[in-house]
Amino acid sequence: MHTDPAALYAAFVARDRRFDGHFLVGVTSTGIYCRPVCSVRTPKPDHCRFFAHAAAAEAGGFRPCLRCRPELAPGLSSIDAPSRLAWAAARRIEAGALDDAGLAGLAAQLGITDRHLRRVFGAAFGVRPIDYAQTQRLLLAKRLLADTALPVTEVAMAAGFGSLRRFNTLFRSRYGLTPSTMRRASDPQAADPTGGLHFELAFRPPFDWAGLLDFLAARCVRGVEEVLPVDVDDPTSVGLYRRTLRLGSGDTVQTGWLSITLAPAARHAVALTVSPGLQRALPAVLAGVGRLCDLGCDPLAVAQGLGPLAAGAPGLRVPGAVDGFEVAVRAVLGQQISVKAAHTLAGRLVEAFGEASPTPFAALHHLFPPPERLAALDPAALADLGIVRSRAAALVALARAVASGSLDLGPCTDLDATLARLQALPGIGPWTAQYIALRALGWPDAWPSGDVVLCKALGGVTRAQADVRAQTWRPWRSYATLHLWRGASATGAEAAISAIT
Repeated sequence: MHTDPAALYAAFVARDRRFDGHFLVGVTSTGIYCRPVCSVRTPKPDHCRFFAHAAAAEAGGFRPCLRCRPELAPGLSSIDAPSRLAWAAARRIEAGALDDAGLAGLAAQLGITDRHLRRVFGAAFGVRPIDYAQTQRLLLAKRLLADTALPVTEVAMAAGFGSLRRFNTLFRSRYGLTPSTMRRASDPQAADPTGGLHFELAFRPPFDWAGLLDFLAARCVRGVEEVLPVDVDDPTSVGLYRRTLRLGSGDTVQTGWLSITLAPAARHAVALTVSPGLQRALPAVLAGVGRLCDLGCDPLAVAQGLGPLAAGAPGLRVPGAVDGFEVAVRAVLGQQISVKAAHTLAGRLVEAFGEASPTPFAALHHLFPPPERLAALDPAALADLGIVRSRAAALVALARAVASGSLDLGPCTDLDATLARLQALPGIGPWTAQYIALRALGWPDAWPSGDVVLCKALGGVTRAQADVRAQTWRPWRSYATLHLWRGASATGAEAAISAIT
């Protein structure tokens, strides 16, 4: 747990769910302790004490809040573990985990039995995992009926229902009308010539869309991604991000492409188009795009925490990932070389070992190699691409860990455990692990200590001095990192080089 009270108080004020489970707040004026996401009126800083465990809070004379139930909440003590598991399961269910793996498969991903999963999920949410999943499916189906021209049968399949009859029955019982009736009452979009489905995903303004695209453009993988940056000299320029994507495994693999641009300003949303090939994986696609664009960020809370550092770009987002493994591979490739050089190596990797995937866009023609493909390679095959042998061995070890299931780079993983597993692999040190936490795991307080550009951007300070300075930006050091990298790039610094020590 962080020990800086100012940083912990900032996280509490933000009510950012990413911090739920990392500390508890004791309020001296009430004698109650709460989770950092509690909806209670925010107390003054000098009325707050912070604890790593429920036991420590109660030993300090505090009693649990009746509103946020910290005795059941995610946390670091054993008593908090059940609800932490439940929240992780809920996030994965929202991404379609039950559609792909079923209850037993989801439980296995979390390292528990399906019986235990049902028990902890019911205690946290008051419903069974299947009931929670059904609600998510119905909400997606309702959205597809209102906003697309998909036939009702395809809506049912895309939303995760295996039976049209079951879908019709559940929809009518929940909403009091049939799917066909809702379709007739709505005004769905005209069919896209590419067959794509269209969605708008909301964000809290301000939103630095141009900055997000610039970051992704410098790091895009040739053949897999395409970025059209915003032209600052053209007031009509909106910018665009496209990519190919593989989701699922085995018989459940779905492949296709997606395209993201900015919706009209008044709507505060990104406009997403999803290809027909990913239609059966829509929950995972929507969740992945949310992570990629950091749509859950509260930019005002972050800007307040960073102070003058954020003044130039208060809506800056931390680019996340639709595929955690891809980001991890990209991080290893980028060790101690320029962004441009890493871009070249990533393109060679895709061309040599990625699967061809035709799209309507000339720049998109391959899928990124899955971990199973790279895990089967001899490191020498990667070295032949110009990858340093030690780095080639690290990539194969990383792929084998992900392919075997011993390393999970998906959403809602245990942060500390994942960082430990990453750094136990050959060739992955603290810098690489923190970069993966920043992008693949979506951790808002990652800090790639030892980064050359960060040290230069802070006035040529030492690593130790940079680490001390970064303490003032907790719990938003991921955003501080992006601001410093952006500033270095704008001043012509070599922002592409990172040092791992």
